[in-house]
Amino acid sequence: MTNMISLDALQEKARVIRRHIINMTTAAASGHPSSSLSATEVVTALFFGGFMNYDPRHPDTPDRDRFVLSKGHAVPVLYAAMAEAGFFPVEDLLTLRKLGSPLEGHPNMRRLPGIDASTGSLGQGLSVGIGYALAARMNKKPHRVFVLIGDGEMGEGQVWEAIATAHKYQLGNLTAIIDQNGFQQTGASKDVLDQTPFASKFEAFGWKTQTINGNDMPSVVNALNVATQITDGPSVIVSQTRKGFGIIPVLEAENDLNYHGKPLSPALAEKALALLEK
Repeated sequence: MTNMISLDALQEKARVIRRHIINMTTAAASGHPSSSLSATEVVTALFFGGFMNYDPRHPDTPDRDRFVLSKGHAVPVLYAAMAEAGFFPVEDLLTLRKLGSPLEGHPNMRRLPGIDASTGSLGQGLSVGIGYALAARMNKKPHRVFVLIGDGEMGEGQVWEAIATAHKYQLGNLTAIIDQNGFQQTGASKDVLDQTPFASKFEAFGWKTQTINGNDMPSVVNALNVATQITDGPSVIVSQTRKGFGIIPVLEAENDLNYHGKPLSPALAEKALALLEK
């Protein structure tokens, strides 16, 4: 198990990761910074809060915990966490989406050691996580599987088939986390296909549920503490977040709280980084 750091240190690590997200997407002039920023507390807590067992020096060790980023377009937050954890040099983050770089626009497990699933086609990540969880049971391995899902992709039918399957097999080593930031590519999630409330639907499928403020680090840590103690069936954390959390005033000034698939310009990035410094 990775060493746990203090709550204050986790919050500072989240700020560092946000800086990386802004810098790498602005340097690439491409990417999804707002979708990455909403999930920063969850990813930071998973990687640095002592909840996941991994070894950056041996990223393919069979006993590691698995992390599946189903909302693959938010991969800048994963790359930033991996760099901070020592999987690759931090300076490599600025090669995001550059020709020849393993830091592709969506996670590619064939290019970058430490990535557990190639994602980007939305709705598939929970099925991959179920495969990992079943394999762990069959191989009598103790590792857990965490799957981070976007609220927009909850509209995919495959997700609900996976939810039913996880309960059928009572996968107590599986934790799903929904990044409910309220937006997807074409607009507000409630306007495209309102799937809320999520918790009651998961409960109807037999899952253990928690609903939290996913941009509040103490709430995230507490929820993960509860989830990782559950062993008799799958659990889900409904992480209610805000798109672009940490730099929302910058997005508000642009009159676009979604800002999906748009990197910040150098001028906006400078304002966002200054805001983070406060």
